[in-house]
Amino acid sequence: MSRHWSAPGRRRVAAPVALLLLLLPALAGVAGCRDEPREPVRIRIATGSPTAVYHAFGQSLAAILNRELPGVRASVVVTAASAQNVRLVGAGQAELGFTQADVLPPRSSEHPAVLAVARVYDDLLHLVTTAGGPVRTLADLRGRRVSVGADGSGTEVTAMRLLQVAHLDGGQVRQEHLGLDDSVAALRAGRIDAFFFSGGLPVRGVAELAGSTAVRMVDLGEWTEPLRRGYGQVYVTRDIPRSVYGTDPVSTVANPNYLIVRADLPEALVREVTRLLMERRAELAAAHPAAGRMSPRSAIVTTPLPLHPGAADWYVSSKP
Repeated sequence: MSRHWSAPGRRRVAAPVALLLLLLPALAGVAGCRDEPREPVRIRIATGSPTAVYHAFGQSLAAILNRELPGVRASVVVTAASAQNVRLVGAGQAELGFTQADVLPPRSSEHPAVLAVARVYDDLLHLVTTAGGPVRTLADLRGRRVSVGADGSGTEVTAMRLLQVAHLDGGQVRQEHLGLDDSVAALRAGRIDAFFFSGGLPVRGVAELAGSTAVRMVDLGEWTEPLRRGYGQVYVTRDIPRSVYGTDPVSTVANPNYLIVRADLPEALVREVTRLLMERRAELAAAHPAAGRMSPRSAIVTTPLPLHPGAADWYVSSKP
């Protein structure tokens, strides 16, 4: 069997679909004679809150994989997001997942079961409060009730680091550990004074809140450098313009998001996932604009995780 295949209007690619189909039964743990029906290969995509970016992105990706990869059955898993997603993929309880870069350990050897498919977009840390409330700066959180994100989320990791560098840790903030939907409900009901959420623009849950309630985004741009000094160079400053939520424009802390994968998945399968991720960017962007910011050039920058060999092979072969 030739190692390459061609299709009308497409670049010649390695790992033909025929080879992929041969690998699927092994991946699914299926044994037996050829006449037995083959079990579909399950690809579970660990995402996040139903009103956040990971979930919208994951649903669109699952639909693409189900449509274009014969023998694959992809589905999304609602999770607390980044930190839980890394654990699920590393434990073999999900095949793909999304995570913030700052959740990953500085050495890839600490997660040998997890590799990268792509850098997909940047997460921006939102600090959301009511427009008429007393919280105007990060320092105003002292003594107040604040959701720092769900346990196991990337939001929690970034927010707790931010409070530490701002000397607001050690009980100076009355912390609640709520997911996005519960944070929105709690702010509306007056049970909290503000909440953090880290996500790509726009975050649907935040947009829906801003559409019905007067809210303020708190500027966090000055804290990028303290975070970089304390926790590494992954953090950058990004803007949330007025056009996103109809609020006054602010700068904030951001860090990259990666699509990660089980290290033991066959190269042919991961190569096809990578191809579809890049070639169907317009469709993914229709599900959420953040997906449209991907490009092969930026996708390969996944420090500290190396790329899965199947993903690396697609990027190399797809160069002009």
